[in-house]
Amino acid sequence: MQALALALASGAAALSAAYQSMAPTGQWFGRAFHRFPRGSKQIALTFDDGPNDPYTLHLLDVLQKHNVPATFFLIGRYVEQRPDLAREISRRHHVIGNHTFTHPYLTFRSAARVREEIVACRDAIEAIVGEHSNLFRPPWGARRPAVFRIARDLGLEPVMWSVTGYDWNAPSADYIEQKVAGRIRGGDVVLLHDGGHAHFGADRSATVDFVDRLIRRCQAQSYEFVTIPSLLSSPASSPTGALSAE
Repeated sequence: MQALALALASGAAALSAAYQSMAPTGQWFGRAFHRFPRGSKQIALTFDDGPNDPYTLHLLDVLQKHNVPATFFLIGRYVEQRPDLAREISRRHHVIGNHTFTHPYLTFRSAARVREEIVACRDAIEAIVGEHSNLFRPPWGARRPAVFRIARDLGLEPVMWSVTGYDWNAPSADYIEQKVAGRIRGGDVVLLHDGGHAHFGADRSATVDFVDRLIRRCQAQSYEFVTIPSLLSSPASSPTGALSAE
């Protein structure tokens, strides 16, 4: 019985560790910002896996129409493939973060490979857009203790998220809205995608449509959209609950 209990405990510990290695709000494997404390009227939109043609530009147009800033975590190889899109993100005064060079699953990569991925992405962004933020988001949120330690050694601050729209395979804006309806609150970091890690040119039309819809609803309820650096430095403003669906 004792052996069975130990085996069950070991299995539970392994499952917990596996969950923490992927959970966006998990802190076992290193501290990472994922949301502002409750009470804020600010929300941060973040977009992973770009730049991506044509949807990054479509998304930038939606953000510009509503005068909303966002934070883009870019894949280095796509930055090199389409430097014009990376420059356009910067030109429109959005924040650019590091999302590695090739989007590997970092949990099972060596420390040397983790460092290479982060440095290569940093170098690609710096060569094309110049100075940018010190933000880093691991692909899929996957990490182990060494991942965040290496990022911080390189002067980067890990950023996760508190709400995701599961938009990487979304058939429509309605689908994304169902995933986030009633979940977004002031202080949240919202994860969406303007690109796809598997190939350049991923269809993100549903995301673009959803973002336009989300911004309209949030602004009508007096929420303010900010970048991650702004959210990190801004005090909470007033108590708030979840966004209503209408």
